[in-house]
Amino acid sequence: MTSVQGTAVDIPTEDGIADAYLSHPADGEPRPAVLLYMDAFGLRPRLERMADRLAEAGYTVLVPNVFYRAGRAPLFDLPEFIDPAARPEIFRSIMPVMQQLTPEAAMRDAGACLRWLADCPAAADGPVALTGYCMGARLSLLTAGTYPDRVAAAAGFHGGRLATEAPDSPHLVAEHITAELYFGHADQDPSLPTEQIERLENALTKAGVRHRCEVYRGAGHGYTQSDTSAYNREADERHWAALLELLKRTFRGCRAGA
Repeated sequence: MTSVQGTAVDIPTEDGIADAYLSHPADGEPRPAVLLYMDAFGLRPRLERMADRLAEAGYTVLVPNVFYRAGRAPLFDLPEFIDPAARPEIFRSIMPVMQQLTPEAAMRDAGACLRWLADCPAAADGPVALTGYCMGARLSLLTAGTYPDRVAAAAGFHGGRLATEAPDSPHLVAEHITAELYFGHADQDPSLPTEQIERLENALTKAGVRHRCEVYRGAGHGYTQSDTSAYNREADERHWAALLELLKRTFRGCRAGA
């Protein structure tokens, strides 16, 4: 197993300084870069461990606090394990912060993260890959469409509201995407009903985007997050297999252990 180094870093953006977590193989050699988008619970130990797992596979991984305008992480008072009883109170704090993050602001931040990775000694030259969870899946899709020259692959897991009827719905960027995409939907996820799954699939197909969208049966929203009651080990391991295979295809020939 590759030894990894994880550090806190700051990302200059047009709107301030975003705190972030960077993980990469400890040998210091430049590796293919992955931008990991958080879920609504924010930058915390679980996401750091996920970044470390990707770094162990041979990648340099950046996890930005996309809520940095409201403060540095941790923003919310989270228990070690988030059970259903705790969710209502937690989301009373989270929702106002989520609603303030507009697609325009999020994409300005994405540009800042991509520029930072381009200058990062631990990141190899060339395009990056993305992966996102819950709300992060939306950011992954939007970033792939906003920065097609910088994104070679993008994944999203248990994402919500990916293909709504709103004029700024993420699926509407499909025509601009050049990356390969993978989505692992949860079949027990009210934030992504069947009509949205079909709308996303149709948009990607019509745009000629290389993609694969799979529905994970028996999985609920948040199935990758082991610090919550939504965690589903089988679905999580399926997610890791799909993500690592996508990265391996994308960076074939680059120095990575995936």
